[in-house]
Amino acid sequence: MSAVIEGSTASPDKSAAPAGPHESLRWGEAVAIIVGIVVGAGIFKAPSLVAGMAGDTAWMFAAWVLGGLLSLVGALCYAELATAHPHPGGDYHYLRRAYGPSVSLLFGWARLAVITTGSIALLAFVFGDYMQAAVPLPVAPALGSACYAALAVVVLSWVNLAGLQAGSRTQVALTIAEIAGLLLVVVAALTAPSAGAAPAAAPAASSAPGASMFGLAMVFVLLTYGGWNEAAYISAELKDRRRTMARALVVSLALITLLYVLVNWAYWKGLGLEGMAKSDAIAAELLGRAFGPAGERVISAIICVAALTSMNATMMVGARTAYALGADWPALRWLGRWDAARNTPATALRVQGVAAVLLVAVGAWLGSGFKAMVEFTAPVFWLFFLLSGIALFVLRAKEPQTERPFRVPLYPVLPVVFCAMCAYMLWSSLSYVYSQELGGLNAAWISVAVLAVGGVLVLAVRGRTARA
Repeated sequence: MSAVIEGSTASPDKSAAPAGPHESLRWGEAVAIIVGIVVGAGIFKAPSLVAGMAGDTAWMFAAWVLGGLLSLVGALCYAELATAHPHPGGDYHYLRRAYGPSVSLLFGWARLAVITTGSIALLAFVFGDYMQAAVPLPVAPALGSACYAALAVVVLSWVNLAGLQAGSRTQVALTIAEIAGLLLVVVAALTAPSAGAAPAAAPAASSAPGASMFGLAMVFVLLTYGGWNEAAYISAELKDRRRTMARALVVSLALITLLYVLVNWAYWKGLGLEGMAKSDAIAAELLGRAFGPAGERVISAIICVAALTSMNATMMVGARTAYALGADWPALRWLGRWDAARNTPATALRVQGVAAVLLVAVGAWLGSGFKAMVEFTAPVFWLFFLLSGIALFVLRAKEPQTERPFRVPLYPVLPVVFCAMCAYMLWSSLSYVYSQELGGLNAAWISVAVLAVGGVLVLAVRGRTARA
């Protein structure tokens, strides 16, 4: 279609073309962004669930190591896509080249409406809940949490509107603080009385978990590792990306895997496997044993920092999809304005911030309903993630002449493993939502509704573009 510029984010009207992204991020800053997105509040909740499902210490640690290895496989696939097709739209661009503009526009809608803004809103609520508990506002707890959540969205949006460098420096500082907090959990395990190595009164024979139970444990492990693919959205702004993209992804996942294994070792040493499985607030319990009542306040601060770190990184990469939409589609051109002085997609950041604040308001009104809504749209995320993996095969066949500075090792074995993982997660998320209800309706219909609204948007935008 003539209105869609292949391989470019520029408008056909050169005189009105916005300044675009350029290489300005160092690989260390990219590592901070990736680590910041991945390491969120999940590491403070998922380990207790995984411990209960694994049922054995060795299998528990194997699940976390396997999660890191599977994520690394996916990262290698994305390293090829990002270096061969650097673009601020990330997955949006790969889907457009592989399947055409309609699929990519549908993905852009899902990302703007649910995937990115929903993640920002939920992380904001995590921050708000803990801040309201630590420094309560003189209002109802739910309203206080929502106020803190909205404030976090506004402040971090303002930081990123100040420019890419302001956002990346903030990200580096938050990521360092977040890693320090996780290492404090390890210190707490060394300080608290050991429970992991204590012999049980009547030890039971260790046995492997069933395939279905271990698979469910891997669902939570992979969700905790989720977010590394967001590196694709900064591929156009990474210095010397031919050499540094793969290195940034590999270093990030190696660091994340090491942190996750260390933190789980700390939980196990301080609480034991059974204590981990039974704990509803695993980190708070461990720090309470080590530092007394002050430990609860410390863990609240750590979780607040983790939420802010993931929020800031998600804002940085999330707005770039909206920018790519505006740059490619004349009907959405207003989204594609780039602030050259600050090297940031200013309009997309503002729209994203406003949408996230609105979702915070909706979440405050619906209570847990909004959280459930975002969880129930997980099939949408895994569907497009699977399509991005398949796009690697499609683009190798469709564009064999394209230069690929990095190629996935052991092709096609590793990409097949990645696609199989995505397909399994899609099936798992569909199985989960099929058994849930929201407002008396089967929750699976929420995913259908998101895609249906996106389908209407695709028809409207393409129709307007054709008329123009």
